[in-house]
Amino acid sequence: MFARLHLCSYLPNRIWQVKVNAASKRTFSQEKFSDLRSHGKSFAHRSELKQAKRIVVKLGSAVVTRGDECGLALGRLASIVEQVAMLQNQGREMMIVTSGAVAFGKQRLRHEILLSQSVRQALHSNQNQLKEMAIPALEARACAAAGQSGLMALYEAMFTQYSICTAQILVTNLDFHDEQKRQNLNSTLLELLRMNIVPIINTNDAVVPPPVPNSDLQGKNVITIKDNDSLSARLAVEMKVDLLIALSDVQGLYDSPPGKDDAKLIDIFYPGDQQSITYGTKSRVGIGGMEAKVKAALWALQGGSSVVIANGTDPKVTGHVITDIVEGKKVGTFFSEVKPAGPTVEQQTEMARHAGRTLASLQPEQRGEIICSLAELLTEKKDEILSANKRDMAIATSSGRFSQALIDRLSLSTAKLNSLAIGLRQLAVSSGNSVGRVLRRTRIANNLELEQITVPIGVLLVIFESRPDCLPQVSALAIASGNALLLKGGKEASNTNRILHQLTQEALSIHGVTDAIQLVSTREEVEDLCRLDKVIDLIIPRGSSQLVRDIQRAAKGIPVLGHSEGVCHVYLDSEASIDKALEIVRDSKCDYPAACNAMETLLIHRDLLRTPMFDQIIDMLRTEHVKIHAGPRFASYLTFSPSEVKSLRTEYGDLECCIEVVDSMQEAVDHIHKYGSSHTDVIVTENEETGEQFLQQVDSACVFFNSSSRFADGYRFGLGAEVGISTARIHARGPVGLEGLLTTKWVLRGEGHTVADFSEQGSMKYLHENIPVPQGSFS
Repeated sequence: MFARLHLCSYLPNRIWQVKVNAASKRTFSQEKFSDLRSHGKSFAHRSELKQAKRIVVKLGSAVVTRGDECGLALGRLASIVEQVAMLQNQGREMMIVTSGAVAFGKQRLRHEILLSQSVRQALHSNQNQLKEMAIPALEARACAAAGQSGLMALYEAMFTQYSICTAQILVTNLDFHDEQKRQNLNSTLLELLRMNIVPIINTNDAVVPPPVPNSDLQGKNVITIKDNDSLSARLAVEMKVDLLIALSDVQGLYDSPPGKDDAKLIDIFYPGDQQSITYGTKSRVGIGGMEAKVKAALWALQGGSSVVIANGTDPKVTGHVITDIVEGKKVGTFFSEVKPAGPTVEQQTEMARHAGRTLASLQPEQRGEIICSLAELLTEKKDEILSANKRDMAIATSSGRFSQALIDRLSLSTAKLNSLAIGLRQLAVSSGNSVGRVLRRTRIANNLELEQITVPIGVLLVIFESRPDCLPQVSALAIASGNALLLKGGKEASNTNRILHQLTQEALSIHGVTDAIQLVSTREEVEDLCRLDKVIDLIIPRGSSQLVRDIQRAAKGIPVLGHSEGVCHVYLDSEASIDKALEIVRDSKCDYPAACNAMETLLIHRDLLRTPMFDQIIDMLRTEHVKIHAGPRFASYLTFSPSEVKSLRTEYGDLECCIEVVDSMQEAVDHIHKYGSSHTDVIVTENEETGEQFLQQVDSACVFFNSSSRFADGYRFGLGAEVGISTARIHARGPVGLEGLLTTKWVLRGEGHTVADFSEQGSMKYLHENIPVPQGSFS
């Protein structure tokens, strides 16, 4: 390998040009591909594309050429080369099928013609005639002949920047029909790939006959090479390629011509779906069109190569489109032979939205009945639920991949299920005070009244790790608020989530809205779900701080409700009660250390050091097996200190905590603002004035006086359930229950009123009178 790299480094400007002929002695060997892909099967799911080793990238004419069709789109081409080089340097075997020779040659020949004409006409014409010079029509084969060398020189120069050599291969249809030439071509490509060289392949447009546009592909076992679409498909099958990426000037395959308003991008295309789509016109350049691309893609798929058709011209994605596809991200249209039994996530979203509107139109009592039915099912079916949970626990424990904190979150018990059922019944009672409630009523003018009323947000996406008890909680809140819901749980809780979702749908069925809550069980990556901004209205992550941060970064155009960390503090003031301090610290840290509302940092007033209270707290934490990390100032007071904390902004999620020393309540507040996460913070003191100042000054979602941080919970607040705890400063903050899943709309009732009626010449005047709204009024 190092010898090959060393050799390539001495050949930065050399173009490897290969002409396929019968004189070659190398032969094609099937056995060399046995380690690439077994049984010649294409990948069934996008997530498997990460395993692709041998990849063909087909660059359509619209991708390679400029808008004026004379010359290459250099910036676009450079970003594509960078991605191909990155994948090549990862150890993959990359090949490029490229257009562009005709456009490059056309630019070159036009320049030569203009130069020649200007010299001749300058001797015989005036300046005005020079401006009116006409360029004769250029024959495509001549342009290709003039452009091939320049195109390859450009590729070589670009790939040299990444220490990668390239080789040019020009082929015609005959090279695939003649068995000897076909074997020579295979052998040549194999040798180039073995030498870590990127083959750049194109039809030899200087000698091929004019193509026949839109001609059918001939037979199942033979494909006619009439353009680069068919060439890339034939090459993919011949070389047993894992993945063919066909880049064009459209996002992928649509269910109708892309220019139409109702056209939808097809995420996955299956053989046999051709009848469900209609084709538009071909791209501005090239000879294939989408129909030819689809036929070529299906031929390659049948031959065992996976195919993705995507946009290579969009400046927003061109710089990472190829690498995104290889990483399994939802880009373009993926061709698959394996059709899932259930609906796609897009179809699930549409089903949920449609049923969700019916759910929102139900009477409050009917939504309450659904929630009570779910509560009953949780207790009636507890043995089935716990059995499924036991299977998940066994798998998670034996895998050795999960922390104890995560396994604790995964666990369900009879007590947890009973607690869930109680919370759901509590929520059912309050669900009548939700959708359609009048918040404000204003008389704009006589017989013109305005109302502000509560309405569902729309379609919610809740992504949660480990905690299966989240599923019935969130489902009940969605039902109470009339929202459609998509649930994406972690694989570690798949058995538990499945039965809980079945019970939820059973409860929904009593009023015919079974589809309002959907469990996403397909192989959708979280990042792909976060891109569904046209169908999802709010994302709520439930899980680790890393999950929340990842979702906040991935969500494009969709609001995210949640908190990224739960760095909660308990501050022991100099006037704290020893009994209260001991119980609050123990409960805040040890009751459920994996919870986001558990104490992570204990702040102690300096005057409490070396007092009986301090000693008792340290002894209690040691008895509870809590590992202590010393803050910088606390460590300075100790001769032999515990391990010094790496960061004062750490969420341990386990029996660990940091202890730090402060001089005053104000310094504790400043510390919380600097290192906290605005989740939940506590003061323990007998001085009521100090306690009230703390409550006023700390800018967190939950601030407590002489009570455990573990009270920061929707059920304990009387909300019945919660979708999570938000540390945002708009919409909802703290434990988010029913109210946090509602938004508002304005309803205006008039009798033919127009704005012109209120102009200076109009007959009406604004009143803007607030009309009292009795509690519990509904529109």
